[in-house]
Amino acid sequence: MKELRHYSLFDHVCLGFDQALRAVSNTAKTTGRPNPADPIPESIMNAAERKHAAALMRINHTGEVCAQALYHGQGLVSRSSVIKQKMQQAAIEEGDHLAWCKQRVVELGSHTSYLNPLWYAGSFSIGFTAGLVGDAWSLGFLAETEHQVVNHLEKHMTQLARQDHKSHAILKQMQQDEALHRDDAMKAGANKLPLIIQKLMGVLSKVMVKTSYWI
Repeated sequence: MKELRHYSLFDHVCLGFDQALRAVSNTAKTTGRPNPADPIPESIMNAAERKHAAALMRINHTGEVCAQALYHGQGLVSRSSVIKQKMQQAAIEEGDHLAWCKQRVVELGSHTSYLNPLWYAGSFSIGFTAGLVGDAWSLGFLAETEHQVVNHLEKHMTQLARQDHKSHAILKQMQQDEALHRDDAMKAGANKLPLIIQKLMGVLSKVMVKTSYWI
């Protein structure tokens, strides 16, 4: 019978550092799902439309880097093995989004945000802190994050050029996945966050959006 391995603090630090490197270097673990945009032919867009689409997809890529960090931080300190496993699985599913957004940004002739390491560090700290408060509040933070992301993706789909079917396909699938993560967190016993926390999260999200659009 195979023995279960007990990880030391040093092991967790090393694993955490590896996860961070994978997230910011676009090599995060994924489920291996195919990119929903792959079967769709590239659309004809002018330079301004392509530049705008690339900037929007760069924002979404940074959002997925933040999501990786949140899940990693929360999962590290979760008191429940079930919740910890849910966080790990969700991070892997978010890895699909990370890969799809990166591919689309490159196809549009642009680059991912140069500030991603900073956003990862900040989001990890937030997730770690939320996890320390307790699993119900950690899940509440997760549910509210996904709720805001779903609305954010809806807004982006209205801002893309109508003929940019590849980007639309990616965002539509992401929106469905994020809504599922939100619902799963609620079913797992998430506490509803105070309104002031929800508003603060919205402010931080706007800062990320503004900076990632250009940098």
